[in-house]
Amino acid sequence: MNQLQTQAIILNRTDYGEADRIISLLTPEHGKLSLMARGVRRAKSKLAGGIELFSVADISYIKGRGQIGTLTSARLVHYYASIVQNIDRVQLGYELIKLINRATEDQPEPEYFELLEAAFAALDESVISTGLIRLWFEAQLLRYAGHSPNLKTDTEGDKLVADKLYNFDFDFVAFTTHAEGRFSSGHIKFLRLVFSGNTPQILSHINDLDSLLPDCVPLVQTMLQTYIRI
Repeated sequence: MNQLQTQAIILNRTDYGEADRIISLLTPEHGKLSLMARGVRRAKSKLAGGIELFSVADISYIKGRGQIGTLTSARLVHYYASIVQNIDRVQLGYELIKLINRATEDQPEPEYFELLEAAFAALDESVISTGLIRLWFEAQLLRYAGHSPNLKTDTEGDKLVADKLYNFDFDFVAFTTHAEGRFSSGHIKFLRLVFSGNTPQILSHINDLDSLLPDCVPLVQTMLQTYIRI
């Protein structure tokens, strides 16, 4: 049988039988895979070290006749070890894995693999806040699905300006002027940077970040639930 090779990120691991595991993986070329890792729970298994959570691995596998193939080799490329040293970052890591699993079909585009890898890299840096990482990740899911908000003009088609306040209209996916609006031009400039695909590492250097996040995080979360329903 021909073996296929790819990079992979572990999405889930389920014990099976006495020593095996069924693992779900995200790959750039082959979408999502379900593979049987035989004997991986035995002490001397050569596969065990290559299927750690919060890591990227080079794997080889054989397609199965059904939905589950067989993992034949796994070698760690990068293990984001600092994530597991902080319970909050571990918890967010699990949540981001679940989000990308729900947001993608069996054959997602390669950028979803890159997104999850970039999220692990950000979580691995303790100076980057978990609130920023969550906001950035959810914004990218919206962007990839074609649901980026209009950050240029308001609901009337007028250009967004610095001396006005705004609320967000979810029907129009745009801001609308309001005398006591929740969002200022600072929020909108920040969201433009987020939805432009800048990394969390770059976004973490924005001035007034701590004052912008409390308003922007629930906005993006509500957008995700409204437009992608996850």
